[in-house]
Amino acid sequence: MIQSRYRRILTFFAGVLLHLFWWDVLLPRLGMGRWSQRTRSARLVGAAARFRALAIQMGGVMIKVGQFLSARLDVLPREVTDELAGLQDEVQPETFEAIRAVIEAEMQAPLAARFTEFDPYPLASASIGQVHRARLLTASIENGAPVVVKVQRPNIEQIVETDLAALRVVTRWIELYPPIRRRIHIPALVEEFSRTLHEEMDYLNEGKNGETFAANFAARPDIRVPRIYWSHTTRRVLTQEEIQAIKVTDYAAIDAAGVDRAAVANRLFDAYLQQIFEDHFFHADPHPGNLFVLPAADPSGSWFLVFVDFGMAGRVPENLIDGLREMLIAVGVRDAPRLVRAYQQLGILLPGANTELLIQASERLFDRFWGKSTTEIVSLGQQQIIEFAREFGNLLFEMPFQVPENIILLGRCLGILSGICTGLNPDFNVWERIMPYARRIVETEEGGGLTLLKEAAGLLQTLVALPRRAETILQRIEQGKLEFQSPELQKQFARLERSVLRLAGAILCAAFLTAATQLYLAGANQLAAAALAAAFLTLLWALAR
Repeated sequence: MIQSRYRRILTFFAGVLLHLFWWDVLLPRLGMGRWSQRTRSARLVGAAARFRALAIQMGGVMIKVGQFLSARLDVLPREVTDELAGLQDEVQPETFEAIRAVIEAEMQAPLAARFTEFDPYPLASASIGQVHRARLLTASIENGAPVVVKVQRPNIEQIVETDLAALRVVTRWIELYPPIRRRIHIPALVEEFSRTLHEEMDYLNEGKNGETFAANFAARPDIRVPRIYWSHTTRRVLTQEEIQAIKVTDYAAIDAAGVDRAAVANRLFDAYLQQIFEDHFFHADPHPGNLFVLPAADPSGSWFLVFVDFGMAGRVPENLIDGLREMLIAVGVRDAPRLVRAYQQLGILLPGANTELLIQASERLFDRFWGKSTTEIVSLGQQQIIEFAREFGNLLFEMPFQVPENIILLGRCLGILSGICTGLNPDFNVWERIMPYARRIVETEEGGGLTLLKEAAGLLQTLVALPRRAETILQRIEQGKLEFQSPELQKQFARLERSVLRLAGAILCAAFLTAATQLYLAGANQLAAAALAAAFLTLLWALAR
């Protein structure tokens, strides 16, 4: 372990967490929430800038974390994602001498014995390795073929282990905050990230993943994957076909090439639907540095979507396929109860979650936002979002979801993908892309007729039970036992209860302070100190409530 690096990472995150605790937890409890909210955006941007500078200087896992955050256009403010976007390109490269040493050690031969040409200046530099242009030296027909060579950084294993050890400590700190601990199992997230990172450092595994992906899309000529040259590939060196294309976030170049950015977003989203629901094998790191647009050489206007870097690839377990399909169909047909059942089937609902309230919230979300593009949702304004938050405030605060370990990688992938599609096309409409796919699954999957019979049986059962339920409701009304649940009313009662407890705490604190003052003036110093300590503890109790 590199101790100086370990201490620096811990020091940075300790400062960030203390800063957030002071501004976003303590100050609002002291009645200065408006001041905290007013400065929140600038403070988050400042923290992002400091992290970006740290990641660029240190590299390693810090770059991977920043790459994930930089693609979350759908969650993070534009200022934060813009600040982190440079992490895609600003990683400092290793010297050519260090890269040459890695290649020659891996291939057990001088560089000139394997390549006729090798560009000493890197084409791209990433956190784990960097890429150079070259030409093959081989006795086969491929002699002189243009390739790109991906070479691992020297001592990267030691750097990664140090960074992961520091991140595990930071996750233990974060888990001390109950609202976060209830929502997600952060250690599981870090362990999954660690596993995939070690897989990404094995270039033999990456080459096999690329060939699997290419085979899955063999019937799709609009999807391209670089060919792997196994004669020049080892665990730390990967040699593949060179495809010169446009980065998926280079919007100006895509427009100049005459490619419709909305079509790029649609094709990318559709490709992931196939990967998840048909192939059960997906490219798990779709950040902008791994996705490209290749215009056709002829003026036909056709183009290709290019996937590179298969170091992180995920597989969807068989036991999750049915749950994911249920979720897709439920969203496609706006079926809130079915959506909640899909959550349960996937195991992402925490025990004791209020499913009835969750169904109500899902129905309201469908009513207000279903079918709308990103731009239309943003244009709705804050009022509708505030109204929704008021109605389902308790549900939003509790967040009765957890992320099972076997779908952590998939969730991360979809989060990055949604940000990229929104960046390509601000009017990207996920509903329009899901609808035809959901219909096709219902029509083509085996047992489709059985599914229809189940739906009909469920509807018949509801109709048969309806008179009895109506009679029960009328009886409760007559007996004065009808109960009415209102999330807004419950929220108001909770606020009132907190206010009363805080008032009681303030009164007790003032009483103890007064007693401490009187005892001190009377010369009873020990009793005065005890009363002062009681006042302090009462103040902490009131703030905690």
